[in-house]
Amino acid sequence: MRAKSLLVSLVAAGSVLGLAGGAQAAASGDVVVFSTELQPLDVYRDPEGCRQLPAAAHVLSNLTDQPVKIYSNPFCLGPSLVVQPGYGTHVPGGAGSFSA
Repeated sequence: MRAKSLLVSLVAAGSVLGLAGGAQAAASGDVVVFSTELQPLDVYRDPEGCRQLPAAAHVLSNLTDQPVKIYSNPFCLGPSLVVQPGYGTHVPGGAGSFSA
């Protein structure tokens, strides 16, 4: 019985600490997306939350101070690729998204 109470306490403490540790400041800077030579760059200033990529998106540059996660769906769900500040990557156009 005592072990069960201890386990419940640890799980409760872990969930509270996990929520507090998961909160981070919004990214400061720009995420820049290149689509084609015929279109202007898409610039997301101080991005926050989930953003859908343009239909013809080709390359994403992370010019923020936080990592950016790239997803292959428009909902920022499932597996992601992390792009560190100062780096870029090819991205899935149309159905992709990113979160900062």
